[in-house]
Amino acid sequence: MSTRLVVDPVTRIEGHLRIEAQMDGNRIQSAYSSGTMVRGIETIVRGRDPRDAWAFVQRICGVCTLVHGLAGVRAVEDALDYPIPPNAELIRNLMVAAQYVHDHVMHFYHLHALDWVDVVSALSADPKATSELAQSISRHSKSSPGYFADVQQKLKGFVESGQLGIFANGYWGHPAYRLPPEANLMAVAHYLEALAWQREVAQLHAIFGGKNPHPNLVVGGVPCAISIDSGNQSGTAVDMVGLERVRSLIAEMHAFVEQVYLPDTVAIAGFYKDWFQMGEGVGNFMCYGDFPANGFGDRSSYLVPGGVILDRNLSDIREVDLNAEGEIQEFVSRSWYAYGGGKDAGLHPYAGETDFDYTGPEPPYQQLDVDGQYSWLKSPRWRGRPVEVGPLARVLMLYATGHERTRELADATLASLDLPLDALYSTMGRTAARALETQIMVEAMDGWFDRLLANIRGGDLRTFNETLWDPSTWPSTARGVGHLEAPRGALGHWIVIEDGRTANYQAVVPSTWNAGPRDAGGQPGPYEAALQGHDLADVDQPLEILRTVHSFDPCIACAVHLTDPDGEEVLRIRAR
Repeated sequence: MSTRLVVDPVTRIEGHLRIEAQMDGNRIQSAYSSGTMVRGIETIVRGRDPRDAWAFVQRICGVCTLVHGLAGVRAVEDALDYPIPPNAELIRNLMVAAQYVHDHVMHFYHLHALDWVDVVSALSADPKATSELAQSISRHSKSSPGYFADVQQKLKGFVESGQLGIFANGYWGHPAYRLPPEANLMAVAHYLEALAWQREVAQLHAIFGGKNPHPNLVVGGVPCAISIDSGNQSGTAVDMVGLERVRSLIAEMHAFVEQVYLPDTVAIAGFYKDWFQMGEGVGNFMCYGDFPANGFGDRSSYLVPGGVILDRNLSDIREVDLNAEGEIQEFVSRSWYAYGGGKDAGLHPYAGETDFDYTGPEPPYQQLDVDGQYSWLKSPRWRGRPVEVGPLARVLMLYATGHERTRELADATLASLDLPLDALYSTMGRTAARALETQIMVEAMDGWFDRLLANIRGGDLRTFNETLWDPSTWPSTARGVGHLEAPRGALGHWIVIEDGRTANYQAVVPSTWNAGPRDAGGQPGPYEAALQGHDLADVDQPLEILRTVHSFDPCIACAVHLTDPDGEEVLRIRAR
């Protein structure tokens, strides 16, 4: 019997997402992904000084606290052919990589692990056996029987109070959970550790950007000066004491990723090996490329190369041209937007439009009109094809282009699980790829930091280029794209500048690539394709849907921020 299963909202994500699955018994025949909140920040920056755009567009997301702002900065720099000093590029690399490490660890433990970990089951674990398990997979210092016994007591307090608090949203006792109690207790302990750890490592953004979330940025470099004298740390200068703190933070990141996150991921994956055979998606993968070694214009120096992999073919990497009209286009045939050229037109972001065409029912929706418009997300396509972006795409791109460390990590991880490379094309493969690239990023941070120190010790303290700061030197018309590999995937911001003002602005974000609805040709997006064919153990508790959707780390627009035309605050809400 065919029925429609609705999951709304999908929890443990950033923003508002609805999934509807057409069911044949307990099997998903087809799935539909709906972003249920409009973003619209692009309309706010029109007419403003393009050098200010980053401060607005950075607020597209409250989790990606840096990358949207940096994309906005890079868009203006690209439009004006505006080079930045090497120190600024290194600091940006460090800040973006720190965002990766922070985001990926937080996602795994606090948003995704509960899809695999039965928290309540940990109450029946033997702390001594848990200690033996932990020590068998890692040399992490917090692994004694007493430590796990203490964690178990904390958890018992939650359960006996009748309020699970931070563990409330879970399907405890679900038949699809497979971890033994000891593995569950170990994961719960590391969940709690990660809460404290993330508070510390967020300091790197504050050191270089003045604050976190939403650190300060600037067109032409970074907003922090470098001082070679100790004791001069301020909101705008970083001294040697601050740099040594950065070094220690990188060491903290490295230790947690290597000793906790990566071993936990592999250990949990060993109990769910069948999930390496489901949840692939569209089979196409794209990266814009990022982390330059010799300036952002030198794409050959990127740590993560740009390119497109079609139909799993790792031997044929297609180039990506972010400026070519026919390469990247957004479609709105199934979205609540309108294009002047018609619903079936595809627009390159330089010509992109953000106009609303919502004629559907008032929320809550009883059922989406999947044959018409059903999402506030557009449908981006590369040369007309849906592609997946994110950690799996990057790991595949690095592997395909011969990156030695990626191949070493991926091959060793898959060998330990007795799995082939094809296993990465899956829900669990996506989750494993995120952990692998976190290890790659934290290792790369050591090199970037060493280069920054070498430049400083060699007398180069420049972090900002003032050359094009005067708008009177700009061309009357300019356009550019600011791209980077955000934690969740390929991120692009396109800007058109006319007479010193922002004439058009469009952001195509990773979760639009992954979570977008079908296009005019009926091609599903990656979320929709990945869910097809899933069997649910219990349709009333669709844990399997959450596993695959969460493996992408969804980040739908988190809030709507309003100002009046003069930039003044419209509304302030205070919690008492």
